[in-house]
Amino acid sequence: MESTVDFALLGLLAITAFGVLRMRNLVAVVMLMGIYSFLSAALFVVLDAVDVAFTEVAVGAGVSTILALGTVALVGTRQKRRKHSPVLPLFIVLVTGGMLVYGTYDLPRWGEPDNPVHRHVAPEYLADQVPLAAEPGEALAVHIPNIVTTVLASYRGYDTLGETTVVFAAMVGVLTLFVGSRRPRRGGRPPADDEDGDGAS
Repeated sequence: MESTVDFALLGLLAITAFGVLRMRNLVAVVMLMGIYSFLSAALFVVLDAVDVAFTEVAVGAGVSTILALGTVALVGTRQKRRKHSPVLPLFIVLVTGGMLVYGTYDLPRWGEPDNPVHRHVAPEYLADQVPLAAEPGEALAVHIPNIVTTVLASYRGYDTLGETTVVFAAMVGVLTLFVGSRRPRRGGRPPADDEDGDGAS
């Protein structure tokens, strides 16, 4: 049953991605990308990665969609026609994707109990995890009672900081576009209040 849900979500992801490639209305593209993020979050939930699903919904479907819509409002809603052939970019994407798929063959089988992540990494995290009934004054590496929060806030602290920095930089870029769009164009017509003032004088 779980594999059926996985393949169904992957199929919907593929259909949504194909729709993004075929659309020329940028508003529709942004909406489809939000749907893609929601489908990805659903797939993460099925794979028991709820924390990653929360991040995907908040950043991918939430903040990114708002920033993209703000950008589309400034640059227009229609995609321009390509002036060059897409053969070379498509070739590069296919070669890169093939190399990534080839690299997965060297990975251990997913879900096996004797994988290195279960034999070395996870036991270390659990050993440093703060127990719910910790003794006062006990020397512990991390003082967070939830193992998922421990990994995100402590072991992956720099990673989380980097993700936050990327979102902040995107927000600053969109705000810069908004500020630039409010400046009067050179050689353009002056504002209406200036015209009224000139006419009165």
